[in-house]
Amino acid sequence: MYFSTAFDGKRLRGLPLSKTLLCVACVVILVINGVFLIRNLDDLRSANALQAQTARVSDELQYLNLLVTDAESGLRGYFLSGSEVNLGALREAPQQIDNQLRALSVLLADSPSQTRNLTQLRSLVQKKLALMHQSLEVYRQGGLVDIVAISAAADARGEMDEIRLQVVIMTREQNELLAARTAAFYEQSRRTVLSGVGINAAAILVILLFYNLVQRSFGLRLEAERALQLTNDSLEAIVAERTEQLSVLSRHLIRVSEEEKSRLARELHDEMGANLTAIGMDMTSVSEQLKGSHPELVTMLGRARRTLVDTVQLKRRIIENLRPSLLDNMGLSAALQSYCADYARVTALDCDALIDHEADAAGPMQAIALFRITQEALNNIAKYAKARTVIVNLTREPDGWDLEITDDGIGIPPDAMAKSKSHGLLGMRERALLLGGTLSVERGVNNVGTCVRAWLPKAAPGGEGPALITPGLETTTPPPDLPGTASSGLSVKQPANSVVAGELPINAPHP
Repeated sequence: MYFSTAFDGKRLRGLPLSKTLLCVACVVILVINGVFLIRNLDDLRSANALQAQTARVSDELQYLNLLVTDAESGLRGYFLSGSEVNLGALREAPQQIDNQLRALSVLLADSPSQTRNLTQLRSLVQKKLALMHQSLEVYRQGGLVDIVAISAAADARGEMDEIRLQVVIMTREQNELLAARTAAFYEQSRRTVLSGVGINAAAILVILLFYNLVQRSFGLRLEAERALQLTNDSLEAIVAERTEQLSVLSRHLIRVSEEEKSRLARELHDEMGANLTAIGMDMTSVSEQLKGSHPELVTMLGRARRTLVDTVQLKRRIIENLRPSLLDNMGLSAALQSYCADYARVTALDCDALIDHEADAAGPMQAIALFRITQEALNNIAKYAKARTVIVNLTREPDGWDLEITDDGIGIPPDAMAKSKSHGLLGMRERALLLGGTLSVERGVNNVGTCVRAWLPKAAPGGEGPALITPGLETTTPPPDLPGTASSGLSVKQPANSVVAGELPINAPHP
């Protein structure tokens, strides 16, 4: 079937009847198909709205449960510490819980059973809040002993369990309602699809009529696709260039940060250490002169010396956090061994450090990079891994250094390195890239735990030769007349330990 353009001398008033009927039939088919599509779209919109409502109900219920739990936790914290700050959650809980309950009542207005459940949940929550406020008043009047007695008699955990059970019941009923309506929607969709099959069969005839138009437009579409591909290629090249620029900037900032920390630690040790030493010597001299005539002033000077010792310890902690002294004074091997030992002591984890005897041959840039990567990896294990055993293995390869840190914890998601908020992992990777190396984070052996593997090449900048010793960063021992100090920085120099007493190595700040 085709439309002829030949002129036979007669003026046509319109299309032939058969062609007119075909056009009318095509229009009717399209209208019917549009009606079915609109109906199906409305059903889909209703199903999506119900699914969104169910998800929101679940979120609101979980947040309501969280508000009650936070209020109870804050009250317990107040009982233990006596700090009014812990009561913030309890004070804000009534208003926030009331808002949550109002939001839930609006969402569940079309479900009588859920409305009844919400009423019961409101009663349980209000009862729990009243009990917490009553416990607070009892504590303020009687103290912690009365609270312990009330806790022994009252079943507070049972009330929380009832609230949680009610939340679970409401969530389950909402899911069941969603499942029922979804099944009805799928049944309606099935009927719509069957009807659409017939309509589409008739619509094939319409498609044939537009075949020539499609054939002509196909060439135009190919040209548009080529232009779009060229644009995409150009954009990808720009993005790759900007990404490389940001990566280079990140590595530069890491290098500058380490240099600035080393410079600042050296200045703190040289200038502040000298000043504190002079102060200590002057105080000792004055104390000796006043010992017989003014004993009360000698006592005051003794307190001042102890304050001075604390200041020296603070200075040392700051220097250690800026630049590990063991790394500069005794080499990478001793620094890692000491850090792992202190890490095991503080975290109660079994941390084995298998360090190659040639570790001290690492250059200054390599040494600080390997130390910081180990530090960040151990921090992450202590915070997130829930592990019992950690192994730090550093070996010297013919072409570089291979660092492997494994644990037997819960493991790490495969896309952890791709997340924008994984600053610790990204920082470790940038440190490795700064020296031309690589870093990978993957699941451990037999899919147990996590394995962090870093490799630094032998030819990296600063990669050969002994580690650079930062001048003036050795810690010192105090004069004999300053009791109670082991490494205060006021007298004869000696190698420093990597961790000051009372300092948690896993919480030491680092980039």
